[in-house]
Parts: sequence; C-alpha cells; structure tokens
Amino acid sequence: MTKQLIDAVVKVQAGDDLLAVRADVLAVGAFEDELLKDSMRSLDHLLSGSIAALKKLGDFEGKKGSSCLLYTEGKMKAARLLLIGLGKRNDFKLDGLRKAAALAAGKTVDLKADTVALAFVDLYGCGFTSEEVGQAVTEGAYFGAFRYDEYVTDKEAKRPAKLNVAILWDGGVAAFRGVNNGVAVGTVTGRAQNYARAFSNRPANVINPVTLAAEAQKVCRGVKGLTCKVLDERALAAKKMGGILAVGQGSATPPRLIVLQYKPAGAKGKPVALIGKAITFDSGGISIKPGEGMQDMKFDKSGGVAVLGAMQAIARLKPRMTVYGIIPSAENMPSSKSYRPGDIVTTYSGRTVEIHSTDAEGRMILCDAITYAAQDLGCGTIVDTATLTGACVVALGKKRAGLMGNDDKLIERLKAASEATGERLWHLPCDDEFVEQMKSKIADLKNTGGRWGGACTGGAFLSQFAGKAAWAHLDIAGVGVWGAGETDAPGSTGFGVRLLTEFIMNL
Repeated sequence: MTKQLIDAVVKVQAGDDLLAVRADVLAVGAFEDELLKDSMRSLDHLLSGSIAALKKLGDFEGKKGSSCLLYTEGKMKAARLLLIGLGKRNDFKLDGLRKAAALAAGKTVDLKADTVALAFVDLYGCGFTSEEVGQAVTEGAYFGAFRYDEYVTDKEAKRPAKLNVAILWDGGVAAFRGVNNGVAVGTVTGRAQNYARAFSNRPANVINPVTLAAEAQKVCRGVKGLTCKVLDERALAAKKMGGILAVGQGSATPPRLIVLQYKPAGAKGKPVALIGKAITFDSGGISIKPGEGMQDMKFDKSGGVAVLGAMQAIARLKPRMTVYGIIPSAENMPSSKSYRPGDIVTTYSGRTVEIHSTDAEGRMILCDAITYAAQDLGCGTIVDTATLTGACVVALGKKRAGLMGNDDKLIERLKAASEATGERLWHLPCDDEFVEQMKSKIADLKNTGGRWGGACTGGAFLSQFAGKAAWAHLDIAGVGVWGAGETDAPGSTGFGVRLLTEFIMNL
C-alpha cells in the first residue's frame, strides 16, 4: 500500500519575473478577454506567439475552469506553462481563486511533477486582501493535490509523495507578510480538509465506531488543546441514549459517542457544539437499501469526520471560546438483533420515537447527541452536519448543502462562512408545518414524515431536541462525495471542514 497524498508544502516567493521562475510547472491565471494584456503579452512574445495562436484557434480564451498546457522548450526557466482560465474579471470571486489553484495543483500531480509556481499577478480591482489571497490559494493547492491511493499496489501508478507549491507575489512588505499569514491559516484548514477526505474514503472493514473513536483519541494526543472522551455501549446504556443504541444494536461492532473538547484559558460565554453524524456503514438495516451504489455507504460517516477535521483546525487556530465536537457513531446493519420498523425507541431526551424506517437512522443518533450538547454540556449554539437525506440531493443537487435552523442570526452566520469558504449552502424550511408531519399517533414522534419534503421533515425532527439552544442543521448528502469521473480525486470532498472552522473563527 502507498500512502495517500494529503500534504503539500506551500511557500510565498517574492518577485514578478515569470521568466526567471524555476519550477516543473508555472501556472498563470488569465482573465477572459484579457488574454494578451500585461504579463501575458510578455509570455506570448517569449513563446513565439503560442498564446495568441491558442486564442485565435479558440483552444484557450480564459474561460472559468479552463486550462491549457504549453511546453516552454528552454525559452524560460519553468519547463511547462499552464494557463488557468479565471473567467470574467467582474464576476471573479475568492472561491474562483481557490478553484484555480486547485486546478493547477491537480494538473501538476497528474503530470507526476512535484513543483508548481502559482502566479495570480493581475488581481487588481478584485477586492481581496493579501491574507485572503494567501489562504484561498493554499486551500486550493491542498485540495487539488489530494489523491487517495492508499490501497493501490500498482507500482506503475506513481506520483509525488508531496507537492511543493510556490505562490509568486510582489506587492510590498506588508502585503507579502499578509500573504504569508494567509498561507499559515490555509495550511491548517487545507490539511484538515484533506485529513477528512482520506479518512472518509476508508472502507467499513477498516473504520467502524470503535476504530473511529480510537482515531479521535489519537488525534487529540497529537493536537495541543484538544481532549477526547468516548462513551462506549455501557456508558450509552447507563445514560439511556436509546437512539444511538437502537441503530447500533444490529452490528457486531458496538456504537460510540465521541466527545472532543477545545477549551482555552479564559474562555467566556456558553460553549458551541459541532455535531457530526458518523454511520460508518449504512446498509439501511431491516429497511435495507438497494444493492446498487451500496459500496458508497461508507461515506455516511462524512459529517462526523468533517467535525473531527474541523476540531483539529480550530484547536490549531485557537479561538477564544469553548468548542465541543460531538460525533455519534454506529454501524447500521441487518441482523437478528437489529431494531425494526414498528419499534418504539426512547431517546436520551425522554421523547419516544416510532420507527417507520430503519434507514432513517441518522436522525436517531443525532437526536441523542443534540440533547447531550444542550442538556449535559450547556451549549448555547449547536450546529450539526450529516449526510442525512436523499431528498436533499433531489431538491438541491450536488452543488449546495441544505441549511435549516431555529435561529435567524445563526443561519446568517453560517451563510457568511459559506460565502467565504465557497462551501455553498441553501436555506430550507423546517418549521411547525414540517414538525406536524413527524408526529406519531402512538409515540411522541416518528422517524419519517412521508414522501414529500424529506430534507425538511428530517430537519424538523432534529429541531425538537435542541431545547433553548440556537440550532442549525447542514444536510450534506449531495455535496459530501464526488462520483468517479467528476473530479481527479473521486470520493470524499471533506465538505464542512473549512465551513465549520470559518464559522467558529468568525464567532
């Protein structure tokens, strides 16, 4: 087995002489309709009009997300020139910079090269601070460099162990320092996101609730300021966490509740809880899923792993507040011990739930965790993230996560974090009308609300366990995973690591 690429080395390099840059790949950002202006004109002249020829042929016009590779044939120090399309300048946003860096890093790894210099030299008028540029480019470089080949034994499938990235910058001492500061933050968040991607990709015969809990404890030993407590099946039974126990009872591997804490000296105010669903494999249980695509049910732990990644980043960035990362984890399997449709489960809150589908298991483990955060830990703000419903994918596709909640200020803070990180959210309702759909005739609630509005009824169910806390729910079912062929690195996207970290740091 080879080790998956989850690291890079990013540094800032002074100077704007692109001809003198030594690298396997020099990646230069180009705006649409500005292809032969300023520094691009000099490059075109040096390369005997190659860029002008590309434009004339229509092979490269600077459109967003496009790229073109040129071999410099010794005419400049860099062996290859990679043109990256940035789209129209007036429409260019910070996430466009992140995506351009990711594209450049990904192309470099595909070439099996290990050094790339990133030149985004014409960002005047875009309104970005130097810190924002440094962070976005670094996060993009980490994202694009990632490959998951942990279990590939083919020695021919070689690629660099890590990618060396230079950000070219020439904007004065203060701006240079700002880019470096951004790189430092982006390195923390980029590594945390790639950690989550690698861990989410690991299969269920490797990652189960017990091994996930052991990993969380290992992480906390390696990150100063993080502590971890794990509630095993005996502790869960003693606390009467019926939701987590019900889902986990059909598996040979028992469930766990993982509780990470970051508490700096002098922390004030009520703590904040980040809660992530970690079903390490979801067969659907007795309400078993169709066989097609079931191999991807290892990704049902994506919410919990995103919280584990975010907590690492938060502890390293050191906000002045107490933050809990709570990860309820179980394996949802069919067996003679499984919970069944028709069962009535008493949750940690004391509320009873009539089971209509054992495949609506995520809300059953999350409701206990939400109650624990509000009741036992006294959290004033709670954000949960989960691959909760296929209905959210139907509603929003694979470009946005669903956002629901009971507090307008919290919703707006999450939207602001989404805008900054490019991990996009869309606000959906989960009000009393949807709560009504979740009421049972023979128990307090039922765990499904019928065919229509499934994402909203799932959120409405969870809302009943938040108590007086400000609560929000992120349904990441559509955005947590990419399919093969859609990206260079199919599998987990690590969605939510940067978003949750940004949210906490903004508080």
